[in-house]
Amino acid sequence: MLHFRMIVPIELTARVDAVLTEHGDDISNIIRFPGAATSPNGDLLLCDVARGTASDLLAELHAVGLDRQGSITVESVDLALSRTATRSTVGAFGGDDDAVVWQEVEARAGDEVRLSATFLVFMSVATMIAAVGVVTDQPILIVGAMVVGPDFGPLAAMAVGIVRRRWLVVGRSAVAITVGYLSAILVTVAFSLLMIAVGWFPPDALDSEHPYTGFIWQPNVLSYVVGFLAGIAGVLSLTSAKSGALIGVLISVTTVPAAGAAAVAFASGEWATAGTSLVQLGVNLVAIVTGGAVTLAVQIAIVRRNDRRRRAHGASRRPAAGPR
Repeated sequence: MLHFRMIVPIELTARVDAVLTEHGDDISNIIRFPGAATSPNGDLLLCDVARGTASDLLAELHAVGLDRQGSITVESVDLALSRTATRSTVGAFGGDDDAVVWQEVEARAGDEVRLSATFLVFMSVATMIAAVGVVTDQPILIVGAMVVGPDFGPLAAMAVGIVRRRWLVVGRSAVAITVGYLSAILVTVAFSLLMIAVGWFPPDALDSEHPYTGFIWQPNVLSYVVGFLAGIAGVLSLTSAKSGALIGVLISVTTVPAAGAAAVAFASGEWATAGTSLVQLGVNLVAIVTGGAVTLAVQIAIVRRNDRRRRAHGASRRPAAGPR
């Protein structure tokens, strides 16, 4: 369930009311405050909307110009106790959990491609933690590095951009990922050189046996499989009402740890290990984006099919016109 707060200028009142009437079965708890809004001027309109119809409703409100002449604010509703609210969500495919609000997905994607100092610091800190983890062969540090790393956001945004054909988003995501990893690896190389100089890292840190973390710089076909599955789970967590799986996604792939291993290998002159670590990084990045893009494409197909079914069902319920 989503809560809509709209400012409706007087000249758009009739058109907005017509849109809401068309989606009447999926909208509940409608409240109007005539003339209450002052910036911009208009009526304040509140209502609760089932997630399954929210994307279509937003598209139609955009078509009448409400987002340009007025405003639309959408918030998630954690609990709604009313018969009308419950009835409005019954028809959504799979309930609210499976419904996709594409405007919300694209807005999140746009937020995730901003290259900021905070993003670069998080990338560098995560990669340094990963470097300590691979040197000490401590899986718990690898898990911590993956949780700290912010790289999944731009990867998910890239998948959204590919499927929705938002090429600017794809380009900005690629820049964010490339600059983020390059800067993180460079910072971690300097960090590793310092650790070697003071004797806290051995000069051949990755040459010894690493039974718990050695897989990080040893890519194989399962690296792609796990990354692909993580991309599926990650995109599902972003597009649905259930987001609890995202942390599990972050710690299931070896992106940041591979960057940390590459930095340590560069610092200690282990060029072969540096190369395989970068291959591991690349395989996982490609797999995550591919898994996310495939998932989004399937979701689009399912949503379109259910939209056709819902429209056909609605048409069959309308009373036939009588003789004139």
